[in-house]
Amino acid sequence: MQEISGHRAGAVLASDCEGISAVLNTYNAAAFLRRVLEALAGFDEIVVCDMESTDGTLEIARSYGCRVVTFPRGQHNICEPARSFAIGAAQYRWVLVVDADEIVTPALRNYLYARIARGDCPSGLFVARRNMFMGRYIHSSADYQLRFLERERAAWPPVIHAIPRVDGRVERIPQRLDDVCLLHLDDANVHARVKKMNRYTDNETMRRRRQPCGAWRLLWRPVWFFLRSLLLQGGWRDGCRGIVRAHLAAVYQILLLSKVMEEKWRRDEPSAF
Repeated sequence: MQEISGHRAGAVLASDCEGISAVLNTYNAAAFLRRVLEALAGFDEIVVCDMESTDGTLEIARSYGCRVVTFPRGQHNICEPARSFAIGAAQYRWVLVVDADEIVTPALRNYLYARIARGDCPSGLFVARRNMFMGRYIHSSADYQLRFLERERAAWPPVIHAIPRVDGRVERIPQRLDDVCLLHLDDANVHARVKKMNRYTDNETMRRRRQPCGAWRLLWRPVWFFLRSLLLQGGWRDGCRGIVRAHLAAVYQILLLSKVMEEKWRRDEPSAF
């Protein structure tokens, strides 16, 4: 097993071998990691790009024979700054980027290998993700993520919730293929969701702090996100779970806009704080 640290893993390990590298970014990700790694059996390699974990993440990764590379965490509290580094550490032409709380279904693995074998695979594929909430997988419309990439044609902006930039054709795996997906575990309960909302809005506030934010936006955005989650994304099919999730989508927007406004007031009226 080879361990690498620094910012030029791609330069050391670059290769154009046909095959698929499964790439994970981790920081204190021990909670679900064994399940995630077991689901990645069958890929040509598993690369764990760790941001200096202090729990058992590295020990678990090594026990599964993963290649471990290290990205210095520094002041980063999101994984996006390490994404391009992790992709560059892969040895194979194709990369599947997986979070440490996502399960790759056997159907998805088989689909990806069949697709690259055909020789017409685009440089990027959006993969459907099914989300767990309040104890079960919800029926809301698929949450599509651009996660299957041609390594040399992909770059990931170091911004929260960023979508990778792909130099080439990008497609979406057909929605009719229900089992060809990622299974998302980490929003399994309300506590986990609220905790993540607070962390995500803190980071997103820094990106949006210069954008206009007033009373009208504070009124309509939560309403729009509630209706989008409940009606347009099919949350109504999940009954009370769907209603709770729609309310949390609205609360996310209230938290975000409130923090953006507070940041603006902090700059304009520092004496008040």
